[in-house]
Amino acid sequence: MIASLIEGVPHRALALLGALLVALVAAPLVAGDYLLTVLILILYFAYIGQAWNIMMGFAGQLSLGHALYVGLGAYTAASLYVHFGIGPWLGLLAAVPVAALAGAFIGFLAFRFRVAGVYFAILTIAVAEFARVGFDHLSWASGSSGLFLPVAQFTHNDLWQLRGHPVMFYYILLAAAVLAFIFCRALLQSRVGYFWRAIREDEEAARSAGIDVFHYKMIAVVISAAMTSFAGVIYAFYYNNLFPEQVFHISRSIEIILGPIVGGIGTLFGPILGAVILTGLAETLTAALAAAGIDLPGAKQVFYGICLLLVITTLPDGVWPWVCKRIGLAERNK
Repeated sequence: MIASLIEGVPHRALALLGALLVALVAAPLVAGDYLLTVLILILYFAYIGQAWNIMMGFAGQLSLGHALYVGLGAYTAASLYVHFGIGPWLGLLAAVPVAALAGAFIGFLAFRFRVAGVYFAILTIAVAEFARVGFDHLSWASGSSGLFLPVAQFTHNDLWQLRGHPVMFYYILLAAAVLAFIFCRALLQSRVGYFWRAIREDEEAARSAGIDVFHYKMIAVVISAAMTSFAGVIYAFYYNNLFPEQVFHISRSIEIILGPIVGGIGTLFGPILGAVILTGLAETLTAALAAAGIDLPGAKQVFYGICLLLVITTLPDGVWPWVCKRIGLAERNK
């Protein structure tokens, strides 16, 4: 299994991956509280970017409403915890199917009736907005007043209840990001991955070749939704509060997709590099402005826009393919 995953990967790439992993494992030992928070955000967006990349980068289906799955995962696990005392890991067993069913519903509506391209993207936005309005009026989830998770003072990390120091969340997200990377690599090497790329490049040609386009597109949207819901659970128990306007808003969906776009859609390392560039530099900009006493609302959003504009005009394939060429690595999975 492991041999098949690393087959064809240059030794230099494996060495860089190993060095990066060692650095990430050791980072909390030297990072301060603020830097640790930034690293948690980077890992969060790296993981969720991989999940979105399955839909768009691998299967070619543009989703602009991925915050829907984050919100469903977050609210499902958090509500079960608040109302029934069910822990987050057991809540995850409910959150994943809920998000997967939502993805299957959207996929069925779109793929069965040949809704594609920009119309599919609009459909994903519409369902996410519908969920935002619905949860805003759902009393069981505390509506617009917000759902707050009880927070107690712990002298130790409680992994089962996801209560404890941010370092615990850092390592959970690090493990999730690593597993997502390995899982996506395995998907690309599988029969499903080859069919996805055929659909992405030319859907009609793939259909003519005998590929069940509807079936494999449904697989992509369900896997992507299920993976994204896990990020929602971590989000809920890390921040301990949920507001529909905050969780389901389209701006959250845009934040999810910017990392893979900047890093390189369809590549394995693109979502990770994009998360590092966007989140790392944006937080550095925010800290610099705060240190200078400058209050500039929307500075982070302007920065995102500038980064996106620069990448689209100068590196349309993303930063990672460009980096690969400069350091002599071959990115096979584009």
